[in-house]
Amino acid sequence: MDTQLMHPRDQLVNVMNRIYHNGMTTLSGGNLSIKDASGDIWITPAGVDKGTLRADDIIQVRPSGEVIGPHQPSSELPFHRAIYERRPDAGAVVHAHPPALVSFSIVGKCPETRLIPQAHNVCGSVGYAPYALPGSEALGTVIADTFAEGHGIIILENHGMAALGETLVDAFQRLETLDFCARIQLAATTLGQPQCLQKNDLALFHERATQLATFTPGVATSLERDLRQQLVTTVHRAVKRYLMMSTEGVASVRLDDRRFLITPTAQDRAAIGVKDCVLIDQGCAEEGKQPSRATRLHQTIYDTHKDVHCIISAQSPAVTAYAVVAQDFDSHTIPESYILLRDVLKIPFRTCYTDYNAVAKHISLKRPVALIENDGVLVVGSSLLNAFDRLEVAEYSAQALIDSSRLGDLLPIGDAAIEDLKQAFKLES
Repeated sequence: MDTQLMHPRDQLVNVMNRIYHNGMTTLSGGNLSIKDASGDIWITPAGVDKGTLRADDIIQVRPSGEVIGPHQPSSELPFHRAIYERRPDAGAVVHAHPPALVSFSIVGKCPETRLIPQAHNVCGSVGYAPYALPGSEALGTVIADTFAEGHGIIILENHGMAALGETLVDAFQRLETLDFCARIQLAATTLGQPQCLQKNDLALFHERATQLATFTPGVATSLERDLRQQLVTTVHRAVKRYLMMSTEGVASVRLDDRRFLITPTAQDRAAIGVKDCVLIDQGCAEEGKQPSRATRLHQTIYDTHKDVHCIISAQSPAVTAYAVVAQDFDSHTIPESYILLRDVLKIPFRTCYTDYNAVAKHISLKRPVALIENDGVLVVGSSLLNAFDRLEVAEYSAQALIDSSRLGDLLPIGDAAIEDLKQAFKLES
């Protein structure tokens, strides 16, 4: 999301809408602020429904203490001020009460960001601030002191979380990414002991080559224009369905035997447009754009499997939980799960960074879903809709499996029933 020329009021409303409608805060909970170049703090109001917030509800607080606006500023203004005083690099602050992060806050723990590389890349180390009375100067002091240790996001004891950023989008993305990580960890602990990435594994995320030779594309065909719109619509839908987050998730779609479109790197997935999608032609990228870090992997899969027309990777919380524990994901649950997912294998983390051919060898339309250890889920399909369906079914099936563990042992579909499904739906082995 490009907010460079967006007024602070509009930025705050836009991000609060995303936080509220993604279930990361309640009608009365949470507050956001921006500090502009003049030193003014723009902050969400007290006592106003977060689900219907408007630009004219936002409060301006001058450095002198003068309050301008139709409401009282958030009661947490003291800790916002304290953060800006201790962290001059902060241009925005987000405070919210996502259930997953509240779960950690009320047991005195922080989510483990080394479960998936993107979480560690966006959030880094997570701080923990001791409890103090909401709205008090004491709370401002303990929060600011914790941020002064260098963290970008912290858990507040018995209170939720707070994040800062150079921009409001930066702060929001730390919140969203840590919330995904917390959801993954909570689901994973139901299955077994979550395994963390080591330092040398985390380094692979930054070492993956992203520079490609470039070319100047010609006039886009009608097919390309249609697929660009389909790709954008699919990614936006994945974000709204909480299958992707704004900082992570890759989708691509084939145009022909030598070309495909892929999502860009380092852009908010909820805000990408048709012009942001990157055309790849025989390993070269459309000039002036930066394609996903996974472009070479997608290229290898397309080169290996001419019948694959779409590839999606994501960190959907429930299915990614199986990627961070030793337990296998069993798709023999309901007919839809097996028909769409088939048998789901697990690929070692380093393989996706060091041996693209090995990944391409193990995934195909016959085995269209794979888990990447400590990374997420990779799906392929005959179309964007087909691949998205598989991603959605993988997440819902994983959630059902996790929830069923509280009820009893799994009663999987038997081998004979699986053979019947293969024959009835013409599933190749």
